[in-house]
Amino acid sequence: MLGNHGRGLTKALFTRPALALGRLGVTPNMLTVTGTVLSVTAAVTLLPQGHFVAGPLVLLVVLVADSFDGILARATGKSSVFGAFLDSTMDRLADGAVLGSLAAWAALSMPTGVLRTVTVAAALVAVVMAATVPYARARAESIGATASVGIAERTDRLLVALGATFLVGLGAPQWVLTIGLLYVAIASFITVIQRVRAVSQQVRQADDPA
Repeated sequence: MLGNHGRGLTKALFTRPALALGRLGVTPNMLTVTGTVLSVTAAVTLLPQGHFVAGPLVLLVVLVADSFDGILARATGKSSVFGAFLDSTMDRLADGAVLGSLAAWAALSMPTGVLRTVTVAAALVAVVMAATVPYARARAESIGATASVGIAERTDRLLVALGATFLVGLGAPQWVLTIGLLYVAIASFITVIQRVRAVSQQVRQADDPA
């Protein structure tokens, strides 16, 4: 939901900088790959080590900059099927790196007990859901349906996970991260259900237009 509302703001803020990069010869695909490399590098080097202030801040900057590729592509008329494919694929790598790194931190650093078990499990479910949510949309589009509904888009999931991480870095109890990851996992699962339901309704209407 936050992603839908934020697109207009990011377009207004970043169209000119994106066009400036385009004039320097930077392509949307170059921005996509660079953003992913930065995201994965920041996630795997900072989060497992417990750098919960620097890590989320760096990743937040990269997340905001991640919108540059789409803005540049649309502004310069360089949108392409391959570009959309590349962007979606790279997003899955970045999401997996962030959530997987949080799972690694929990497994390696939290005291043995129920809280650690729940945190690791929630992070791992969130990793799976981070791939399943966009897959449901892509698969729907491949059969002529639309599945852009859901309470937890990519931006929502990352902001909640990184926000909870940042709070722990500032001194909040570790269960704050657990709650954040549980929310991401559950909200993502609900989003998948919402998308399956939406496609089911569309398919039934197509099969029985009367």
